[in-house]
Amino acid sequence: MKSPKAGARVGGVFGAILRRGLTVFLKKATILALAVSWLLVGGALFRAVASTTSAKRRSAHSLSHRRLARTTKYHRTRHTRHYRRRRLARAWSPWNVSSFGDSTAGDSSYGEDPAIRQAAIAALGNLNGSVVVADPNTGRILSIVNQKLALTGAFIPCSTIKPIVALGALREGIVSERTKLRVYGRSRVDLTEALAHSNNAYFAKLGEMLGFGRVTHYAREFGLGEKAGWDIPEESAGAYPAVPPKVGGVGLLTSFGQDIEVTPLEMAAVLSAIANGGTLYYLQYPRSPEEQALFQPRVKRRLTELAPYLPQLRDGLAAAVLYGTARRAYDPAEQIFGKTGTCSEDGARLGWFDSYSAEGKPQYVVVVLLRGGRPMFGPHAAEIAGTFYRDLVEKQKQGTEASRTVSGLGR
Repeated sequence: MKSPKAGARVGGVFGAILRRGLTVFLKKATILALAVSWLLVGGALFRAVASTTSAKRRSAHSLSHRRLARTTKYHRTRHTRHYRRRRLARAWSPWNVSSFGDSTAGDSSYGEDPAIRQAAIAALGNLNGSVVVADPNTGRILSIVNQKLALTGAFIPCSTIKPIVALGALREGIVSERTKLRVYGRSRVDLTEALAHSNNAYFAKLGEMLGFGRVTHYAREFGLGEKAGWDIPEESAGAYPAVPPKVGGVGLLTSFGQDIEVTPLEMAAVLSAIANGGTLYYLQYPRSPEEQALFQPRVKRRLTELAPYLPQLRDGLAAAVLYGTARRAYDPAEQIFGKTGTCSEDGARLGWFDSYSAEGKPQYVVVVLLRGGRPMFGPHAAEIAGTFYRDLVEKQKQGTEASRTVSGLGR
């Protein structure tokens, strides 16, 4: 029979072997588990990277397609819009009155000076407009091209209202010829420069300083709102407002002529009074030989209170032709004084030029009105007047040379 101690020793040996085996097993299992875990993690990482790369490739491919589609659509849309804009530009215009036409249609030349009429027709050409030529010393109308437009049409005077405003401001002592007013920022201009370049800000200030009542007084003195002619059956009167414009006030009236309506005959009468030293004549249009034989000048009123200020005004009208807005009318052979005007009314652009020639004893007053689209503006009207003056001077020179030749042959 074995002793208890021997049994204990045998059990201890088996236990030690068992514990060592279990320890080795656990170590190997742990290593295996770690290896499996690393394999799983590595596989997961590989799949993730592969998936991300594939997604990026798909995304890049899709993006390139989307960009290409957007680019194609953009260019297609841009081309379509450009094409539509071009069509609209060709189809739409703010002006609904033609710039061209036969301005002599319906005219009657009875009683007119044939040389003056031919010069006016040649200068106007095929443009839609009117030319009025008058003698500022008598008020006699020498020719009207486009008589319907000149006699029955009344239009906004645009900047040709400015000489009347200037005379009113001079008479009231608001400015002198050398007074400089601030116009834009720090810029200051005097009356001569303001007339030469048709400065709207300057004349808006003059209007506000004068006030509507005084502006109206001087406009009425020059006959605005009345018939300019004496017993001309076809003539219509212009119109002058009873109150200043609702938008822009008196400043817009004195810079653009807003709400005023004038005929080319009215402007010819105004320029005649400025040219001859302050006598406002009734314009007369003798057509028959009997009317021509009985013609006598008729004075409407004498502008004695304004006469002393006319020389100061003339400096500005001369400057407009020498280097200002009317420089296209410049003629080195003859001094011309004038004022341009450009604005829009009733779907038409208006171009005015009111002028007279020869200081001291002026020979002609010429008023040009153009009506139509883009080509119609004040400087273009001045160009037409300049062409008329040059043509007339040339014809007069030729006539003088011819008469001298005939006189020499007679001797």
